Amino acid sequence: MTGECVCVPGPDELVGIPVRSSSLPLFSDAMPAPTQLFFPLIRNCELSRIYGTACYCHHKHLCCSPPYIPQSRLRYTPHPAYATFYRPKDSWWQYTQGRRYASTPQKFYLTPPQVNSILKANEYSFKVPEFDGKNVSSVLGFDSNQLPANAPIEDRRSAATCLQTRGMLLGVFDGHAGCACSQAVSERLFYYIAVSLLPHETLLEIENAVESGRALLPILQWHKHPNDYFSKEASKLYFNSLRTYWQELIDLNTGESTDIDVKEALINAFKRLDNDISLEAQVGDPNSFLNYLVLRVAFSGATACVAHVDGVDLHVANTGDSRAMLGVQEEDGSWSAVTLSNDHNAQNEREVERLKLEHPKNEAKSVVKQDRLLGLLMPFRAFGDVKFKWSIDLQKRVIESGPDQLNDNEYTKFIPPNYYTPPYLTAEPEVTYHRLRPQDKFLVLATDGLWETMHRQDVVRIVGEHLTGMHHQQPIAVGGYKVTLGQMHGLLTERRAKMSSVFEDQNAATHLIRHAVGNNEFGAVDHERLSKMLSLPEELARMYRDDITIIVVQFNSHVVGACQNQE
Repeated sequence: MTGECVCVPGPDELVGIPVRSSSLPLFSDAMPAPTQLFFPLIRNCELSRIYGTACYCHHKHLCCSPPYIPQSRLRYTPHPAYATFYRPKDSWWQYTQGRRYASTPQKFYLTPPQVNSILKANEYSFKVPEFDGKNVSSVLGFDSNQLPANAPIEDRRSAATCLQTRGMLLGVFDGHAGCACSQAVSERLFYYIAVSLLPHETLLEIENAVESGRALLPILQWHKHPNDYFSKEASKLYFNSLRTYWQELIDLNTGESTDIDVKEALINAFKRLDNDISLEAQVGDPNSFLNYLVLRVAFSGATACVAHVDGVDLHVANTGDSRAMLGVQEEDGSWSAVTLSNDHNAQNEREVERLKLEHPKNEAKSVVKQDRLLGLLMPFRAFGDVKFKWSIDLQKRVIESGPDQLNDNEYTKFIPPNYYTPPYLTAEPEVTYHRLRPQDKFLVLATDGLWETMHRQDVVRIVGEHLTGMHHQQPIAVGGYKVTLGQMHGLLTERRAKMSSVFEDQNAATHLIRHAVGNNEFGAVDHERLSKMLSLPEELARMYRDDITIIVVQFNSHVVGACQNQE
């Protein structure tokens, strides 16, 4: 084959991409892969300029083999027999692993405005009115943002105010094996929680309104970015399942008890939604589109971390490995992090023990293998993922009776190894309660894409300094590196510049993503590194980081303090 092979280095080498000398037609002949993979459009086609250089390679069979992908980068590790389904597309990689062409390297960077445009594309902010109609809110507002690594992004986020009860709901959802499950959970879970919190009388009012065809009382007021869409095609199906749930709550509750246990309501809502996802996939739908949709939702998976804030009462319900972190300001102005969730994975010894106790002793060595559930799945709790919940007979029956797209999919037909006593996976959340104090300034909800790149203490310090505008000038830590006098001068210059650069971001979540992606080894944002990481093509970005979704909730310390004094 005559043509060229593009050499794409790692993000720390992207400053110099060799200049190629041939014409574009020759390059096009050598690139049967879709051009959008090589020229992803990010704001005014800048990446087509950045990646519009190549190196010459005549020997594809010698230098263009697909690279090894660390399993630690995959939330779901396939069985070796199906590993080929989870490698990057060869049509991309066979052209990206060529030898370096000996020519003078040229540096290409995204400009600061282009970087800001990418970082701020999905940011959203909401300020709570000082008086929300029922009481003075303990929440000042929130900032949220997302930065994709997968294409399409598998993370989702949600925020809403409860209209028939008090409080606010905020959550992040991390999908795997596709975005179908995280999308469904982000649309539906808050409705299930809101219904679980409603008193008996309100549930009766809603049911009578539906029965008589009258307008329904609004349950939630959503706070959404324009990109946070709802599935119109599935709205009727989702509504019918939700209605069945509140009808059962009416039948179970005779109205004698008026106290609502928030912890119990959160647990019931999580479990019921997961049960409905499973049931809808088993029953199917006459509409072929909906039938395929409910199956995609059930066979993919999602973790969820949700906060319910009502006055000084903060509940966090977590399923999976996203996290909730409280930012506390100490008396001396410094910041400390308080963890309000536990990761449900192999690093949590209690989770490993729970799994082993739920299955026979002869499965003790196989239920958690290579730090994954059955050697495959990283989170030990999740919505969907029926491959780890249904019996083998049920899986085969649903797949055989399902659409051709499902029956032809090797992933859905694959049965996990050592699959003897399902279910191995649950969506039941672990609920943590915290009573807010005046020193509790904010809450960070984020998917694991953030926590893989930043320590919790750094997260809280960066957000705290951003919100208050106060930067504590601690001694510069070089972490054992040999730093020259010139390098130290550069670090001090960067520190001084941080005071002005903080004003680039009005959104605290955006500011945090900027640090997560662009921090160098000294903890300072390096524009060169940030530009490289944001310039990676979508097929390469996932090798270096995961999707990142963040919600930063800011508390009203005056209201929290007043509530404490009243009691």
